[in-house]
Amino acid sequence: MTDTDTVDTLEARVERWLTAQMPIIQMHGGTSAVRKADPADGEVVVELGGACSGCAISPRTTQNIKVDLAKEFDEVDDVVVRVADDGGDWTLDQPESVMGIDRNEGGRGGRGEGAPRDDHF
Repeated sequence: MTDTDTVDTLEARVERWLTAQMPIIQMHGGTSAVRKADPADGEVVVELGGACSGCAISPRTTQNIKVDLAKEFDEVDDVVVRVADDGGDWTLDQPESVMGIDRNEGGRGGRGEGAPRDDHF
């Protein structure tokens, strides 16, 4: 085991927690990413995208993430959760979510892509 194997950053721990505790995000076609996890200032920033945009339970998911992260990690004092407006990409450089799916994946519709055509009936 090398020194880099034993380093367990706050960001890595928050990513593992998010993946384990919030599987509903991926199951519903959403994406997530930890953008910041700074033990020095206690701030964690999580971004949600994909089907999380416009999802009726996103506010509850956001609140659960905020409350639970602050309880789970002693060094966390402030949690910011952002939800992408358009259900797509963020402007930062991370190409995929911590759950390993592309930012543009969604799946539940709700933004027009699953709407029936005029000749549906």
